[in-house]
Amino acid sequence: MFDVIREAIDKKHRLLINYDPGERIVEPHVLGRSSDGNLLLRAFQVSRASASGEDHNWKLFRLYRMRAANDSGVEFGSPRPLYNPDDSAMKGGIIERI
Repeated sequence: MFDVIREAIDKKHRLLINYDPGERIVEPHVLGRSSDGNLLLRAFQVSRASASGEDHNWKLFRLYRMRAANDSGVEFGSPRPLYNPDDSAMKGGIIERI
C-alpha cells in the first residue's frame, strides 16, 4: 500500500482507498510521518463516504487505518487550493509530496 500511495503522488493519480466508513476517492498530496512515527497521507477527498459527512475537503488519513489503496489511473492537475507542501501534521518528516 505504501508504494502504491507514493507512486500515485509522484504521478498525480487519484487513489481509491478503503477507510472507515467505506470507499473514498482522493487526490494524494503529501505522505509523511506523525511525531510518533505513524504513516500519514494528506489528500483532497473528491467523493464518497466520510465520517464527517464532508466529501470534498482536505483530509488526513492514517495508513494503519486504511484497509486498501488502489491507483485509479485517473490523473489530477495542479495542487488543490490551500495545499501546504510543508504540512504541519508531518512532524516526523515528509516522505513524498507533489
